[in-house]
Amino acid sequence: MIKNKNKNIITSILRLLTVIIALILILVPVTIGFVMYFNSPPRGDIRPSVLSQSDAIKLTDGGYLIDIRKGESSQSVGMRLERTGLIKNRYFWNIVCRLGKAQIKTGTYRIKMPASQIAIYKTLVSGKEVLHKVTIPEGVTLKKMAKIIEESGVCSAQDFLSAACDMTIVHKYLIPNPSMEGYLFPDTYFFPAEYPAEKIVTAMADNLYSNLKNIDPVILSMTPKELNEKIIIASIVEREYRVEKEAPVMAGVFYNRIKIKMALQSCATVEYIITEIQNRPHPSVLLFSDIEIDHPYNTYVKPGLPPGPISAPGLTALKAAFFPSNTNYLYFRLEDVASGRHYFSRTYDEHIKAGQLITKPSWR
Repeated sequence: MIKNKNKNIITSILRLLTVIIALILILVPVTIGFVMYFNSPPRGDIRPSVLSQSDAIKLTDGGYLIDIRKGESSQSVGMRLERTGLIKNRYFWNIVCRLGKAQIKTGTYRIKMPASQIAIYKTLVSGKEVLHKVTIPEGVTLKKMAKIIEESGVCSAQDFLSAACDMTIVHKYLIPNPSMEGYLFPDTYFFPAEYPAEKIVTAMADNLYSNLKNIDPVILSMTPKELNEKIIIASIVEREYRVEKEAPVMAGVFYNRIKIKMALQSCATVEYIITEIQNRPHPSVLLFSDIEIDHPYNTYVKPGLPPGPISAPGLTALKAAFFPSNTNYLYFRLEDVASGRHYFSRTYDEHIKAGQLITKPSWR
């Protein structure tokens, strides 16, 4: 009796093991097939009607750029990846992220296609962004910025200039000018290759307004016209000063001239006409024929401010424009070429006398 009972138990166990093994033999291939199917790259290209720059940006080499936003969840990323067609299924993506445990990191990443979901996940948790360093020095113009950005491999100069002159962007920042000249902050940036020019321009403009707020939050409450006048002065000071402590003094000189309706007489504005408008080489010295050019930007022949900024002012020039020195100076001229120091004077006679001691002429 006992033997029969044990025999039945053994038989039941064997049957159960047979069923388990059978299930394993069935489930393992099914599971592997399931993983291989959903982990594999989608067939075909992403549909243009679905692809949005807010989700992913297609590159010329067939890859894609994706921005992982600060605080964004893995589920949100999965929805974007599925929406753009970079992955087949967001629910499988959630499983990958749960099993992987590592957190997706904020940043901009290049995804080379075709790529499996696991490969994409590894890219987004690596923190290794593909970025190009772009350094924009103080005092450069839009055209010079465009050249620097193109040489850095971020976007073409033409695309950058088109974006900087896009009135949709200009109006977004309430700028009363035909371009973003003067409103793109000179700084060191990190952009992905083939980054949309519009995003580059807005990032640089946002940086300017952030710095203006740091200088004084009240600045952001100025009218567009008031702010534009300050930016114009800052752009001129940027091209004129060499010694930092002289910047607010120069700004004060220009404001003093405006008060008495005297021409600003800035060499920098004439140079802007020659290099940026007439597309001629930068002059080593200004001639009388140069300062007589009949053009709205020529502050020798046209009183008041020029129509717009002439360069990208940095922090020193911006601070000088918003907080100029309170002096009676109306003139300045280069005193020491090596140090860049200027001599400031209250009267034209003083200005002339100072010039007699300097061999290099200055028209200021």
